[in-house]
Order: sequence, then structure tokens, then C-alpha cells
Amino acid sequence: MNTTLKHWKEAATLILAAGHKLGADSLSSRTPLAGSYGRSHLPHKSSFDYDVLLLKRSSKSGFMPNAYVFPGGMVDSSDFSSEWLDIFKSFRNFPNFGLRSVNQTAESRPPIFSTDRLKLGSPIPGEVAFRICALRETFEESGLLLVMSKTEAKSLLKSTEEKCTTDQVLHYKANELCSSELTKWRALVNQNPSNFIRMCRELEVLPNIWALYEWGNWLTPSGRYGVTRFDTAFFICCLQEIPHTLQDQKEIVHFQWSTPSEVLQSYQARELWIAPPQFYELSRMCRFPLLNDLHNFSSQRATEGCEQWLPVVVLKDKHYISLLPGDKLYPLNGSGEAGIDTSTDPQPEDPQDDSALHRICISDPYTVDLQINITPKYNHLLPVVGPASPRDSNNEL
Repeated sequence: MNTTLKHWKEAATLILAAGHKLGADSLSSRTPLAGSYGRSHLPHKSSFDYDVLLLKRSSKSGFMPNAYVFPGGMVDSSDFSSEWLDIFKSFRNFPNFGLRSVNQTAESRPPIFSTDRLKLGSPIPGEVAFRICALRETFEESGLLLVMSKTEAKSLLKSTEEKCTTDQVLHYKANELCSSELTKWRALVNQNPSNFIRMCRELEVLPNIWALYEWGNWLTPSGRYGVTRFDTAFFICCLQEIPHTLQDQKEIVHFQWSTPSEVLQSYQARELWIAPPQFYELSRMCRFPLLNDLHNFSSQRATEGCEQWLPVVVLKDKHYISLLPGDKLYPLNGSGEAGIDTSTDPQPEDPQDDSALHRICISDPYTVDLQINITPKYNHLLPVVGPASPRDSNNEL
């Protein structure tokens, strides 16, 4: 847990995709499509064999009230506790507790992952602790518990020792404990995050950190969502089937499982609100309507690493434009101090490709367009981008 950060609080988010049975009976509880606001460039909902979990934040929330978000939250000191060494004792001799190593150079690695946690007083690597955080927060907010029994851990340990790649096969499940145990421990973990360690010890399970694949790293821009800003590690996990889900009735007031295209269409129909990172990542997922394809891509790509994204928000003709790394106008000083720039012609500090676009154009809270013509780094996905809005001409810089 990095308490030396000046502007951000460290956090972790989990994009959860789960398989559903294709057919009319399985669609009744899912979000309906909005007819007149359809985005024809998106895959039809029937193309998807999986849904994604979104949670609606309380109207009383201090950060993005009423927004639909992926499960996740701020890291707790217990996520970096040395007590985890005992829980993961079979894996302590492996780098990052048996997680596959990332090919990305240390210099280009986002600080949330590259920071030496030993120097901050924790023997738990960041790659492990942020996965623990994502799993704990998902359990607190939705009741979904992703853990591994000691028997399963032994099998994983054997494959790790033999350096076999076993995670290409989609087999992850959630909530395999009895409901009374889940209810009891969920209440205790909500009371005190350190009870997550106690739960794993008493139930003889391990948080399934190996089921979570590195996906991205988003930072909250200055001045957009209040004073609180987060440096958030994004992970993705694919489950065989949709598990039983419960909102916590505190921070989270509603949950829904929907296909990525359904969420985007509901957003454009003003039926729900999602923040730009959710819009971007769901648009990416539309590249893979089949769960097994998404899982295989996520697993294979995760070892490439990821890029830190701090959006730089500029104001142009009463519209906000969120510039992302690689855009011709994105400042390259790396200070992270860029706020809302009201100038009509923001200038990058270093020359870039003068045609490069990587931006989110925000006409109003429910009208967002992606303008992207760059090649993603680290073998990542381009979002599915729709036809340009007539208002995009006002957004050109």
C-alpha cells in the first residue's frame, strides 16, 4: 500500500465475464435493448455467449454516485499484509506467487505494478496484492467469491513447477461454498477487510489470483469526479457460468449481468450511466462476442503488460475531449498534473504523429464518441468504434 502518492489512491477493478445459455429463457432477467437508440456497429446481443457484471453505485457515494461500474475498490493495508505469506506458503518460492511473468520492461511498467513494495514495508508483490484487493472488493460488493481449494492449489502448484500453461482452458467458477458460509464471511469482510485473510485461513482456501489477467491501468483525471482520484489496476476474469450475485445495499444498490453491447446501448438510451473507462473497455470487449475467445485473448495478452493511462481533459466549444496516450495532442511530460485545459489549442510538449488520434469526445454525459487511429501497445484491443457523430466536427483540435 503506497501511502506516499501525492494525488491518487491505489485501487483495483475486476471485469467479470460469465457464460450464459443462449436462448429466450436465459434473457428474461437481462437488460433490454433500447430500440430507437441502437448502435448498429455493435455486435447484436444474440452474438454474445457471455454477460458482464456491472454494479450501480449508491446516490450517496462520494465518487461517481449512481454510476454503473465494474466491481472493485480502494486497496486496504490488509491486502499487503505479511499474513498472506502463510496463506500462499506453497507458492512463496515462485516469483509473484506463481503468476506468469510479464514481458514488459521495468522502465515502461506502470508504477502501480513496478513499485518495489518491500521498500514500502510489505513482502507481498503488487501484482499479488492488487489481485487480492480486486477479489476482496468483488466479494464485498457482489457476494462473488473466487477462491481455490488446497487440492486445486496443489494441482496448480504442480503445473507451475513443471512450467505448464494450464490456464488456456476456461474452467473458473465462483461461490462453491455453501450459502450460509458465504453470507457469514461476507458480513465479516465488509466489517473489516482483514477478515478476508482470516476467512481464507479458516476455510483453507486461497484467493484465485491466477484467474485474474492484467488488462489495464486507468488514472482519474483532475477535476472531473470530485477531489478523490484513483490509480486503478484493471483485471479481467472469465467464468464458465453466471454465479449467484447479491448487492451489498450500502455502496451498491443494484447489479446486472448484460452483454457489452447491451450496456453500451442502454447507456446511449440514457437508461444508465457509465464512466469513460467503462465505455472504452466494454467497446473493446465487443471485439470478442464469444467467451472462450475473450478468455484466450486475455490469457495470452496478459504477459505483454499494459500502459498507464491518465486522461488529459480539454474543453473545446463546450465539449470535453479526453486525450489518451498516443494522441497527437497528449502531453508527454508524464507529470500527471494536467487538468482541464480551456485553451483552444493545447500543445504537446514533444512532437508526435500529427495525425494520431486516441481520444474520447464527450458531447454530454450520455453522448460519447471514440476517435482512434493508433495501434494499441502491448498487443491490446482497439475498441469497436461507431460512425462519427455530426457533432464530432466541433471536437476537432
